[in-house]
Amino acid sequence: MGKVIGFELNSQEPEKAAAFYENVFGWNVSEPQWEYSSVNTGEKSIEGGISKGPHDFPHGTRIQIEVPSIDEAIAKAKDEGAKVVREKMDFDNFYLAYLVDPTGVGFGLVEKK
Repeated sequence: MGKVIGFELNSQEPEKAAAFYENVFGWNVSEPQWEYSSVNTGEKSIEGGISKGPHDFPHGTRIQIEVPSIDEAIAKAKDEGAKVVREKMDFDNFYLAYLVDPTGVGFGLVEKK
């Protein structure tokens, strides 16, 4: 079963977004690294971040779903009508891809190494 493990808020003004969420909700937002700031929203919460939205997703929120095999999940999603908007990317401890479901909702897939 795919488990929601995170969220990402995309904005063309990530510093302004970070200040908003810090001031309104008391979130702790880290200094940006690669135009991405980790977010701590408190105990027992999922991980999150705020980033400068890319050209294919300039504004909005995406959940991140952990899967045992990102390649298999991408194949199944495509079979069910999803579109891949960012192919599988290799990071130090995980793989990440971004897709859009058949209704237009964007989400990320994460496979931990």
